[in-house]
Amino acid sequence: MKAGIVGLPNVGKSTLFNCLTNAKAQSANFPFCTIEPNIGIVNVPDKRLEILESIVNPEKVIPATIEILDIAGLVKGASKGEGLGNQFLSNIRETDAIIHVLRCFDNDKIIHVEGSIDPIRDKETIDMELKLKDLETVEKKIERLKRVIKTGEKNVVKENDILVEIKSSIEKSKNVRELVFTEEDYIQFVKPLQLLTDKPVLYVCNVDELSASKGNDYVDKIKKLISNENSNLIYLSVGIEAEISEFDNFDEKKIFLDDLGLKESGSIKLIQSTYELLNRQTFFTAGKKEVRAWTINRNDKAPKAASVIHSDFEKGFICAEVINFSDFKKFGSEIKVKEAGKMKIEGKDYQVNDGDVIHFRFNV
Repeated sequence: MKAGIVGLPNVGKSTLFNCLTNAKAQSANFPFCTIEPNIGIVNVPDKRLEILESIVNPEKVIPATIEILDIAGLVKGASKGEGLGNQFLSNIRETDAIIHVLRCFDNDKIIHVEGSIDPIRDKETIDMELKLKDLETVEKKIERLKRVIKTGEKNVVKENDILVEIKSSIEKSKNVRELVFTEEDYIQFVKPLQLLTDKPVLYVCNVDELSASKGNDYVDKIKKLISNENSNLIYLSVGIEAEISEFDNFDEKKIFLDDLGLKESGSIKLIQSTYELLNRQTFFTAGKKEVRAWTINRNDKAPKAASVIHSDFEKGFICAEVINFSDFKKFGSEIKVKEAGKMKIEGKDYQVNDGDVIHFRFNV
């Protein structure tokens, strides 16, 4: 999984990236501080791993991860190559989801590339550049199809119709992710285009310290604006996150959060929200060598889940021995779960649930 942090220059992207990854991407009070995308691997926080570790006592614990890219700031005209536009847009194309940081606080000491604070304008600036780039992509594809559409080939005609629909929607200022396609049409005709406005978006409103627990008027305006957009939103204070990231002691960090009226850091909320945005879920394997979290798509069936461990597991799938996480926690060991009759033997049609502890049987 790969998510890209985007936004106008100087809205807190690199500082947020530092907090998420414990890396130290350059951050400064001027535009285009980030030129090459910084890349970090972020663990997905999951308290269930800690519980499984305490029960199994394995040699090591491996959490699920997300790859995060800190991408250079965008300016008007990026779709035509302004600023670092072409590089910025190509970096976004590589991601599975977009984390769009919006500045939602006032501070005269921190400059804004537009000279004033207006997160709605900032959002629309980036949206417009992404739409213009998608429009260019779709128009080029339609032009190429003109050479073969005269043959009347059914698939070509259908693809052209879908592209014309996408083009018309973008021209009406709609994002591609707002459109509805059949699963077959989407996989065959839309997904290969890697359209920028087709990617799921998590809007991250960067607020001041006083607004970190309850949001503010800027956040409310963005919430209203995206209500029909099929995207998610969270708010956090990047400044607070930077302070939290400096704490090594868990108790000190908790005291700091309690003083601010926060249950957890915004960074944890952001990582979990990105995981959910990508429609992912977790299953676990638990043995003495390791306890591990594995990432799959929601609704994946047992053989597909087995394939993320090794392709041979899917090819030679026999069955899955499944323990519900709550049962594992309740009974305190695999043996006691079996004695209680709570281990299920599932076949190829079993749809894996989030939190399942699974042992796969296979034969190659």
